Amino acid sequence: MKTFDEFLNDLKLIKEKGYIKTHRSGNTGIGKTLEDLLGIEENNIPTPNCKTAELKSARKSASSMLTLFTKSPLPPRANSDLLQKYGYPSKRGNNRKELHTTVNALEFNQLKGKIGFKIDTSGDRINLISVNNEILGYWDREMLKISFEKKLPALLYVKAESKGSGENEEFWFNEVWFLSGFDFNNFIKLLKDGTIKVDIRIGQYPDGRTHDHGTGFRVFPDKLELCFSSRDRLIGTS
Repeated sequence: MKTFDEFLNDLKLIKEKGYIKTHRSGNTGIGKTLEDLLGIEENNIPTPNCKTAELKSARKSASSMLTLFTKSPLPPRANSDLLQKYGYPSKRGNNRKELHTTVNALEFNQLKGKIGFKIDTSGDRINLISVNNEILGYWDREMLKISFEKKLPALLYVKAESKGSGENEEFWFNEVWFLSGFDFNNFIKLLKDGTIKVDIRIGQYPDGRTHDHGTGFRVFPDKLELCFSSRDRLIGTS
C-alpha cells in the first residue's frame, strides 16, 4: 500500500490536471472517480501516525448533506414511541406506518401539517423534545463521541469544483484536508445553530415491529471540517 506522502503527492498531481470527467454518473461519481485516480479499492489510507483514515470527497457546490454517523436515540423504545406518536401511513399503501423527517435545534419540524419535535442541547444530554417539553428520546454525549470516533477517527477530505451533469459531469479536485480528533464542543455548537441536523427514518416490518432505517447526524460538506479538533489543509485552491 502507498504511504500517506505518496497519496498526498498523487493528490497534488490530480489537482494539476484540472477538470476530469466523471467515471460514473450520479451522486457517487465523485468518489468513484477519485478512487480510480488514486488507484485504490478500499476507502481508507495510511496516516502519518500509522493508523488509517477514511477517504471522503465532496462537491463544493453540493446541496445535499453528508452523514457523519448513525445512532438511534435512547431509551430502546424511543423509535417505537416516535413512530406511534408521530408516524403516518406508509406511501407504499401496505397498512404500515413510517416516519421520515429531518429535525434540528432551531425550530420544531412539521409532520403532515402538524407541529412535531426538535433537538434540545441545553442539558447534559441531547434530547428530542415535543412542543410541551416532553423528552421523546435522547443521546448521551459520550455515546455520540464514541459513535463519531468509531466512524470517522481520521479523514482525508477532498473537495472538488464541479461542472456539467450526469455522465458529462467533471471534477477539479483542488482542496485537501486532513481531519482528526472529534471536537464535541463544536459539534454541540453546530447542532445549536442548525448546521448539523438529524435525519430520522423509521418504518415497520410486516409483523409490525419497528424498523430503524438509520438515524443519521448530518452536515453540509462545507462545514464538515468544523467537527474535528485538528484541521490541516494540505492542498488549497491557490
